[in-house]
Amino acid sequence: MVGTGTTTTAVAVLRDWRGWPDALAALWRRSLRFRTLSATLLLTSLAIFVTCVTMALVIQSDLFDSRRDQALEDAQRAVDQAQSTLDVAEVGEDPAALSDLWDRIQEDLGRNSSSDMLAAIKIDEGPTGIRLNGFTAGLSANHLSPALSTLVAKFDDRQWWQSVALPTESGREVPGIIVGQQLIVPEAGSFALYIAYDLSDADQTLSFVQRTLWIAGIVLVAILAAISWIVLRTVSTPIVEAAETSARLASGDLGVRLQVRGEDELATLGRSFNAMADSIEAQIKELGELSLVQQRFVSDVSHELRTPLTTIRLAADMLNDQRDDFDPTTARTTELLHTQVQRFETLLSDLLEISRYDAGSVQLELEATSLAHLAEDIIEQMRPLAEGHGSELRLVAPGGYSPVDMDPRRVRRVLRNLIGNAIEHGEGKPIVVTVDSNQHAVAAGVRDFGLGMKPADAERVFDRFWRADPSRQRTIGGTGLGLSIALGDATLHGGTLAVWSELAVGTNFVLTLPRRAGALEGVSPVPLEPQEVMIEVGSATQPIEVTDLHRELFDETGGRDDR
Repeated sequence: MVGTGTTTTAVAVLRDWRGWPDALAALWRRSLRFRTLSATLLLTSLAIFVTCVTMALVIQSDLFDSRRDQALEDAQRAVDQAQSTLDVAEVGEDPAALSDLWDRIQEDLGRNSSSDMLAAIKIDEGPTGIRLNGFTAGLSANHLSPALSTLVAKFDDRQWWQSVALPTESGREVPGIIVGQQLIVPEAGSFALYIAYDLSDADQTLSFVQRTLWIAGIVLVAILAAISWIVLRTVSTPIVEAAETSARLASGDLGVRLQVRGEDELATLGRSFNAMADSIEAQIKELGELSLVQQRFVSDVSHELRTPLTTIRLAADMLNDQRDDFDPTTARTTELLHTQVQRFETLLSDLLEISRYDAGSVQLELEATSLAHLAEDIIEQMRPLAEGHGSELRLVAPGGYSPVDMDPRRVRRVLRNLIGNAIEHGEGKPIVVTVDSNQHAVAAGVRDFGLGMKPADAERVFDRFWRADPSRQRTIGGTGLGLSIALGDATLHGGTLAVWSELAVGTNFVLTLPRRAGALEGVSPVPLEPQEVMIEVGSATQPIEVTDLHRELFDETGGRDDR
């Protein structure tokens, strides 16, 4: 099943001929089977090609050498017999007898040399000056190169040869060889004797051998491809099954297991994988049970504490209302009791909210709400608190006024938490709240210019009960669960809550909510990394948008570009 699916996918990918290079590259990266089979066939084909070419060249060389040596021996034998006949003949100075002998020598050369392409060309005259003409039989002087003629005429005791293309009766040319050697005729002088041999039979043999080699090579590649496919399928199928099973296990299907067959290494791998999956499943189930127990414990404790806490809060409120009648020490104690009871009540509310998120029982109450108007209300509510800390709240809202379906209570809680944190850590500097929107989302950013955080701290800022600086005391309050709940509220809406921070520069939180239910698309309308810097203007600290002119001004005045 796995192999068939992979093959079908490969065929479907390669079917689009316009994108076949990209398809092959993707298939090469994703398919171990395709990559291994392709590499095997490529290297095998290359090896067979080199072998066939080498064998063809060796056979061609050996075949030509053997046929050449055979022609040279044949020509030497024919010339020796003709020379012997001429040496023992007694013709005296009779031209007619010499002419008859010459005709007989020509016939003997054609019969003894197994070639009917001969030529004899006069080199010099004999001592008696008897005139004897040369002859040609199927071989023209045009086929003789000047170099061969010169060598044959110069050396009377050596044999010379050259490769030529010999004409046939059909008008085509075939490969051949011409052997040249001197033949001395008594009383008539020396002749250059040339004998041509047709090598077309050797060429046909070579073509047959080469054709056979290529056919055998192609068949061998096909056989090796089939064998490689079978072996690779046998080996890779368990690997593909293991990869698919691992993906299913990673996606949450904890009951999936590999089928174990045999006793080989792959079977050992399957058993080890199944044992690992059993261990992971057991541990995850144990952790899930512990998480359920923890959630139930937190929920039960929170509910059980509410009744006595309500009584304690009523008593603390009553004592706090009458603290003016107490002595200073008792009045201070009553005030601390009232403050801590309020904080305890807030902690219980946050713990109950966290337990609802853990149990997955949180439901949104959606209403069409303007995020910009919501941010304005929160800023007005928290402005006195900000002024008490020496910070100024500023709203920049180029967009975000059109209503979007959201749970206003939860979004209000997120903004209140982000602005409260900004006031807490803003070091008395201005706090800028930016609201904007695009076609996909609405977003709100809360930017302070206070202490900032290191990158490692920014990654943990949404962890429960985590604080970037444990030694720093809270002046506003808080339970350490606010950002965790805020992140849960953002995720519940299908949005995001991200943070950017830099030491001594400040922090920027950006809440992004989709306009429509579903996954968030596109970029946030409010950039996570701030686009402004802080400069001192008179006695006030002002955030301004960064431009090239500003950067030049900062360089000249010693200002700092916080980007």
